[in-house]
Amino acid sequence: MPTPTCDTLLAKIDARRALVAILGQGYVGLPLSRAFHAAGFPVLGFDVDAAKVEALNRGESYIRSVDTPTVRAMRESGRFSATADPKRLAAADALLICVPTPLTPTRDPDVSFIEKTAETIASVARPGQLVVLESTTYPGTTREIVVPPLVRRGLTVGVDVFVGFSPEREDPGNPKYRTEGIPKIVSGIDPASARAVERLYAAAVARVVPVSSCEVAEAAKLLENIYRSVNIALVNDLKVVFGKMGIDVWEVIEAASTKPFGFQPFYPGPGLGGHCIPLDPFYLSWKAREAGATTHFVELAGEINTSMPRYVVERLAEALNERGKPVKGSRVLVLGIAYKKDVDDPRESPAFEILELLQERGAALAYHDPYVPRLPKMRKHAIRMDSTPLTPETLRTQDAVLIVTDHTAVDYAAVVEHAPLVIDTRNATRGVKQGREKIVKA
Repeated sequence: MPTPTCDTLLAKIDARRALVAILGQGYVGLPLSRAFHAAGFPVLGFDVDAAKVEALNRGESYIRSVDTPTVRAMRESGRFSATADPKRLAAADALLICVPTPLTPTRDPDVSFIEKTAETIASVARPGQLVVLESTTYPGTTREIVVPPLVRRGLTVGVDVFVGFSPEREDPGNPKYRTEGIPKIVSGIDPASARAVERLYAAAVARVVPVSSCEVAEAAKLLENIYRSVNIALVNDLKVVFGKMGIDVWEVIEAASTKPFGFQPFYPGPGLGGHCIPLDPFYLSWKAREAGATTHFVELAGEINTSMPRYVVERLAEALNERGKPVKGSRVLVLGIAYKKDVDDPRESPAFEILELLQERGAALAYHDPYVPRLPKMRKHAIRMDSTPLTPETLRTQDAVLIVTDHTAVDYAAVVEHAPLVIDTRNATRGVKQGREKIVKA
């Protein structure tokens, strides 16, 4: 049964008076801020990056999925502000955690961002607050990491404060699905928490999907991404096999896709990117080992997908060699840095590993991406470079152009026309008629 404290929180939510603080204002947190603001809630965007906070308070955006006019309108409404001051979190009624969950160099879960955020929240926590973790992680994280700091604070979960898990389901660059319209899995540590989490999200998104525990919700998010990882690994594996047979895997997939039942197309590429699919399977593998189990499919898929950047570089080397050129000293333009087309999100993009592998082989590198004007410093990569304009002269002076991301803004017919060699990892040149002898699939 709800407690008096829970009843008060629910009443604030129903009246849209609950202050919603969203911790992490990146590719997940900022769209979530937009969604709760659009639902009529006052919203506080928290981030440790002072530059992001300053930009938001000026009414400026730094990601394409939430544009500057939207942020400006949020600011002008008087119901949105950003801060890097954790003390302001004490005023929040709901605190939603949207922080990164990367891997360590040994591919173990790195939950340090969640741990630090949970401690930050606990340092200012008060009765009547709801804390929800959205970051993708292994089953048990909410119970094992988010709850203990609150208990040490002297608060009773389910009575004084309420805790739940609701996994993010962002798809950057997909205009069909925005945060507000995507069904939201919701869960709580206890019945009162579950009710509060469900009531909060039901006020901001089209549909909520309650499940019985935080562990079920955490596992559901992993399943969603493991499903994609395993199927992408399958077609990546077949890409290599069919390539040795002289068969175009893209044509095979297109033909198989005509079956109206029992088949869903997945597509190969240069490796996995984005914050979820390359990382989440290893969260389950790690937790499974702790439980004495082995995730054979998951680990094999991970091996196949992580091998793709090297496969792409080998295909490039073979293509150059056939033209009498070594990789060392060859001018190579990498076309596309973002992890998928038409987004400005470079997180975990295979382009960075491909650039480093080519750099190790002595290639003279350049890149072009209309949405990533400068290579950002990444956790595992530190190549600094500015995007090169994609002109006919630039293309003619390259020894090879390597398509890593198939942005629709790029004229691929012009790329093939002017470049002497094109390595296509995305089937971006499928509609190009002239110059196909210069195209190599990878």
